[in-house]
This record gives sequence, C-alpha cells and structure tokens, in this order.
Amino acid sequence: MKTPTLPERRKILVVLKGYPRLSETFIAQELLGLEKAGFDLTLISMRRPTDKKRHPVHDEIKARVVYLPEYLHEEPLRVLKSLFAGFSRKGFGALMKRFFADLPRDISRNRFRRLGQALVLAREWPDNGQWLHAHFIHTPASVTEYASILTGVPWTVSAHAKDIWTSPDWELNEKLSSARWAVTCTRTGYEHMRTLTSRPDAVHLSYHGLDLARFGHFSGDRSKRDGSATSDPVFLLSVGRAVEKKGYDILLNALALLPKDLAWRLEHIGGGDELAKLKALASTLGLSERIVWKGALAQEDVLDHYRRADLFVLACRIAANGDRDGLPNVLVEASSQRLACLSTNISGVPELLTDDKNGLVVPPEDPIALAAALERAIRDPALRHRLGDAAEQRVRAHFDYHSSIAQLTQLFEAEWEKTP
Repeated sequence: MKTPTLPERRKILVVLKGYPRLSETFIAQELLGLEKAGFDLTLISMRRPTDKKRHPVHDEIKARVVYLPEYLHEEPLRVLKSLFAGFSRKGFGALMKRFFADLPRDISRNRFRRLGQALVLAREWPDNGQWLHAHFIHTPASVTEYASILTGVPWTVSAHAKDIWTSPDWELNEKLSSARWAVTCTRTGYEHMRTLTSRPDAVHLSYHGLDLARFGHFSGDRSKRDGSATSDPVFLLSVGRAVEKKGYDILLNALALLPKDLAWRLEHIGGGDELAKLKALASTLGLSERIVWKGALAQEDVLDHYRRADLFVLACRIAANGDRDGLPNVLVEASSQRLACLSTNISGVPELLTDDKNGLVVPPEDPIALAAALERAIRDPALRHRLGDAAEQRVRAHFDYHSSIAQLTQLFEAEWEKTP
C-alpha cells in the first residue's frame, strides 16, 4: 500500500460533544497524537466548555476550535441562514428523507437540534474540510452523519461506552451502515456493534492506551501500611466523576462494612452531579472523617496522588439507563504507576485487570464482595506490591497509545486510497 505523504493527508473536521472537557482527556490525547502524526484537524464542538480547569494536553493541541450553536434558539439567524443555504444543496432531499425517517423513532428537541447543527456545519464548512470524523456514536455522530449526507463528504466514527449502550439498535445499525468505518475501545463494545451491522469488517477494536511519556515509571517505594496503625492509615484513592455508573454509593457501603478497627482513609478526585448526595451518604454511614472530597484536580496533582496512594478503587456499574464505562482511563493511569487497582468486571475492565494477577476484580453492585476485597488488600501490602508491579508491566507492554494512533492512521489512509 502506498503511504500518502503528509501534504496529501486530508483536512479532517472532528465533531465533538464538547471541547475541552476534563472527563474526555483520552480524546484530547488522541487528537494530539494525530496532529503529531501529521494530520490536519479542525475541531467542531457542539457545546462550549464548562470545566474550570484544563488538562495540559489541551494546551498542546494546535487545531482550531469551531463552536456550533449549542441551542438553536440562541443563534436563530445563524440557523436560518444555514437552513436557506441547505435548500440549494444537492443532498438536501436525501437529508430530509433521512431526518423524517429518524424523527418518528426519536421525537425530541434533540433530534431537531442535531439537524440544525448539521446545517450550520455544512454552511460554514470550516477550513475546507475533506473528511468528517465523530467522537461518540450518539449525538456527535448524528450531526456528522447529517452533514455527510448534505455535503457528500465521507465520515467515520470513534465509539466509546455510554454512546454505544444508550443508543437504540436501529440508530447504531444505520450509522454503522453509512460510516466508512468505526472504531471502539473495548472488546464488549466491538462485539456488540459487529452484531448490529451487515458490515462487521468495518468495525475495529482500538484501545485508547496511554501516553507513557506523561506517566513515566514510578521508581519510589510503596508503603507497607497494613491497616493496623490508626496514626498511619492505608491510603485509598478513587478518581472519577460522581455519577451513577462510577458506583460510588456501592463503594461507600462497602467501606462501611469494613472492620471498625481497620485503619484506612479515602481521597476522591473529581466533580459530578452526585457529590452532595455522596457526601450525605458518607455522613449517614459514619465515614465522613475518613474521606476527603478534593474535586477536580490538574493532571500533575492526580499523578502525585497515584504515586502516594496504596490502593486505587473504582466500583464501576451499569446505570439504570444502560450507561457504563468502557475501559476507564484512570485505571490505566493508576496501573502505569505501579498502584494496585480494585474494580468490577464491567465492560473493558477485565481487558486490563485479571483478578489476583494484576489487580482485584469483583462483581458490580456487590458491596459485600467489594468490602472483602478491600479488607484483603488493605491488610496485605505484599499483595498490593505484587499486583501493582504486574499491572504496570501490562500497561507498558499493551496500552501504549502510539499503537492506537498507528492503527487510526492506517484506517484513514486505507480509506482515502479508495476515495477520489
């Protein structure tokens, strides 16, 4: 296969739900990797940023960011101009046919919003884009696919976790039929999507991996704390948004089951809508004095916590609406620092952690099993050290993000060779 030289690589318009977002640094890392590989990107964000902090990787990305109208009524003139401009396009009839086929199955303001955003994108068409790529196969892919139908520009998609499991099968089927290819970051998501399309070979598994240059080997000593000294408790760490799928209520209930004389403390890093509820639950369970809620922190501070902690814990679960994690990046990050991890056998977690080999894995929604694993790890520093060493070896051997960037590069260039 002939590899295109850098000037031949096409301008890619990357459609994102929001940018920048602290909870989606795995996407930012990929964008930076593609830029370093020579790709020319323009970022199309459906929402304006709300996070007060930025990840250092966001400051390294050079791509221009264009914001679509988040709500159509806020920029009516921009939307109306785009609608009138759309009438004259060759693909307008096909777009309306698709939209009115989708609408009865999803009668919502959101459906109209995605149409309006696609019309704005098509009219303004930043930087002479030659390819469309969506991150997330739910709403960003809807905007991207509609824009592709209207303009005739091909599109591809990266699917992740929530977007796969909260999208109806009919919508996934239609998007997978029209996208040139799709990638996803866990085997469970990959296998599920392949069952929903007549083109299973167009679905690819691509782990995000980690930029190991940012997470260098930790050569320091891990503590030998064993939960016997109240003056020096075992340091438990969890990093994640306070939302249902992270299972923090399960974790708090498990902590409440631990023997009262076992010395531990928990630090939580992350924002989220359920923080107030979780703090109230911790108070009800009598745990408040042992827990510190730190909110969102910069990456260098998170890295420092990985290196000082004794055990990382994340009680992933499937939320009531089907939302779930794929492979939480924080588990990969913590593992890269020789920090033993305890989590649940949800989605892609078992693709990283094997119980009692390089981590501890328990069933979800089971505070009793989680408490038993916590007590075992708290009391046994040698076990934590063994698991942490093995976890780092696995991450550095199999989760280097350069492999993912190389795979995406091959996918883009193989498709471009077929496209005039």
